[in-house]
This record gives sequence, C-alpha cells and structure tokens, in this order.
Amino acid sequence: MVNSAPNPRVLSGMRPTGALHLGNYHGALKNWVELQYQYECFFFIADWHALTTGYEDTKDLEENLFQVAVDWLGAGLNPSASTMFVQSRVPEHAELHLLLSMITPLGWLERVPTYKDQQEQLKEKDLATYGFLGYPLLQSADILLYRPKYVPVGEDQVAHVEITREVARRFNHLYGRESDFVDKAEKALKRLGGKNAELYRTLRKAYQESGDESALAKAAAILDGNGRLTLADRERLQGYLEGTGRMILPEPEALLTHTPKVPGLDGRKMSKSYGNTIGLREDPGQVARKMKAMQTDPARVRRTDVGDPEKCPVFDLHRVYSGADTQAWAAAGCRTAGIGCIDCKKPLIDAVVVEIEGVRARAREYEENRDAVAAILADGCEKAREAARETMQEVRSAMGLEYR
Repeated sequence: MVNSAPNPRVLSGMRPTGALHLGNYHGALKNWVELQYQYECFFFIADWHALTTGYEDTKDLEENLFQVAVDWLGAGLNPSASTMFVQSRVPEHAELHLLLSMITPLGWLERVPTYKDQQEQLKEKDLATYGFLGYPLLQSADILLYRPKYVPVGEDQVAHVEITREVARRFNHLYGRESDFVDKAEKALKRLGGKNAELYRTLRKAYQESGDESALAKAAAILDGNGRLTLADRERLQGYLEGTGRMILPEPEALLTHTPKVPGLDGRKMSKSYGNTIGLREDPGQVARKMKAMQTDPARVRRTDVGDPEKCPVFDLHRVYSGADTQAWAAAGCRTAGIGCIDCKKPLIDAVVVEIEGVRARAREYEENRDAVAAILADGCEKAREAARETMQEVRSAMGLEYR
C-alpha cells in the first residue's frame, strides 16, 4: 500500500532571552502557531546560539529557557501539533556543525551580513571568537539536520537560508557522488512500481532536456508520496531526477513571512535592550499604563495640535491590531486634531490587553508547573533526536565515517 505524502517539514528556532514580548510574538511566534497546523513543524530553543554573544554570563540561561517555553505554550504552540525541543539536548546539532565546518570556506561566514552588523551593535562585547564567526554555520546545521522543506523567515534573514543552501549544495557535491550511483538509482526506480517508474522517466526526460520546472515538481511529488522508498532511495532518485548525485542534505527554501513593524514604547524597534517592551504575560493594568505613556507624533504637544499618523509609533500598532475602519478613524482624528492621543490609544489598549489576557490564561497552567514544561520539552527532544539520528547516519555514511 502506498502511504500518502507527509506534510512538508518546517524548522525554526528562537534564542532563550527570557519572557517574550509583542515584538517576538508578531515577528515570529504568531506565524508559528498558524504553521503548526499546515506543516510538520520543529521549533527549538537555541540555547547554544545564546552563548555566541552571551557566553560570559549564563546564570539565567535555565530560567530564560523556561520562560520562553511557557510563552510558546501560552501563545498557542501545541505539543500535539508541533515538536518543541531544546537545541543542546540534541547533540547531533554539534556533530553536524563540526562536520560542515570541515568543508565550509571561511569567506562564506565572513560575508554574512549580520556578522559585521552585530559586531557593530554589540561593541561592548568581545565577539572575536570562533563561536561567533561560526554561528551562521551552526544555524545551517540546525536547519539541515532536520531536512526541512521550509524555513520561515523575514526578508532580513534570507541570507541565512541562502548560506544554508550553499553549504548543502557543497556537501552534496562532495559526498553525493557514489561510484555506483546510477545502478542504485535504477534499482530504486523499480520500487516505484511500473506505472510510476514510467511516469518518472518521462518527467525526468522533460526536465533534463527542456528544463520543464513543472515536470520536476510532478516527479518530486511521485517520490514524496511513495511509501515503498527508503529515505536513501528517495535521495538518490531526487538527485537522479535533477542530474546531480545523491541529495543527502536537501536545500531548504525560505518561507517568507510578513513581519509587521512593532514599535516599542519609545518609538524604536521593540527590544529588551532598549527597555521599551510590552511583555506577552504582563499585567493588563501595567500594559494600559505603559501604552498611555507611549510616545506619539512629537508635533502633537497640545490636544489642539494636528499630527501625522505616519510619524506616530502608535499608528504602527494600529496597523497590527486595528481594522480598516479604526485605522481610518485614528488617522483622520490625528490629522484634524479631532481626537486626542489618549482617545487614539484607547481601542488599541483594549485590543492588546485582550490578546495578552488570552496568552496569560493559556500560560497559567504551566507557570507553576515546571515538571509539565520539562516533560513537553523532553518528549520533543526525543522526537527531534530520532529525526537527527537518521540524518547523521546518512551523513556519516556519505563521508566514510561509518566504520565497521
């Protein structure tokens, strides 16, 4: 019997910086909550990545990790629908990082845009370390270990997915060239069954002779939906289809996600380092007080002064939380001084408080139950290790490291 095709896999992670805020939620977490019901999702807490810039002080790492997990659960991540785990509990991340470091040119790491950007932004830290230089490759290992089809990112993170694709391409070029590749691919082709094998050959010819991308997609779908194939067979037939070698580490695709601008209380990007955040589980009364004092258009000194919503951070939040009618009301009231800034903020405060109260209610059962959180993460780590072991067995074999 042929198994139906599994949902494509998605992989993403987040550093354990402690309790999360609205910027984290709308920048990534809200999207994850939706993706978990569309794809096979793996989400990890990147504690090793936290060390690349915070290696000098790790005393709060465990507590920060716990708080992130609680926020994930409060935001709506469902352990039954997605796999949540801790990076350092899956040592295969480190092993793949080490092996990939043997083949990755130094220049690839030095040209990653965020490498110099973060050095500039974090001048007070000593980032002249091997770990910081190599963090993009560790990120690539994180991704490739689970062989996902998609990595959800904003436009500013596409470069990280691109270097991951380059690393995978180089690895496959170096280690996917089996001397008996064609013979093994032809044997695997027979396992597809006569009808599917014939269709595969037709589509392969159409792609390799005329570059028909639709033929490539149709042939790949035949492989994904066939339960008779082993993972190695599927990799070989994918490489055979594309005219390459065995594709041991598939190249992931960036799943571009809309990341709305979430301003902090002072108008700058919401960030803990600026002290301008609204926490996901913050007390509603405190949220209201913070937002009432939130910076608006500097031109509106008095109630009668007109303003420009395009210069007002509060209006950026309206774009996140308010419908078209409310946005139109707020914009018109600002431009004509028909409403004051407190009036403008009121429906926004109500919307933010409703969202936060929902997170608080879901998180409450976990805040005082560390054992429940630990059990969820332990279960996720086991599922993640199962997938990671499968990949590493293939990687070691391809590199000649499976000794008898």
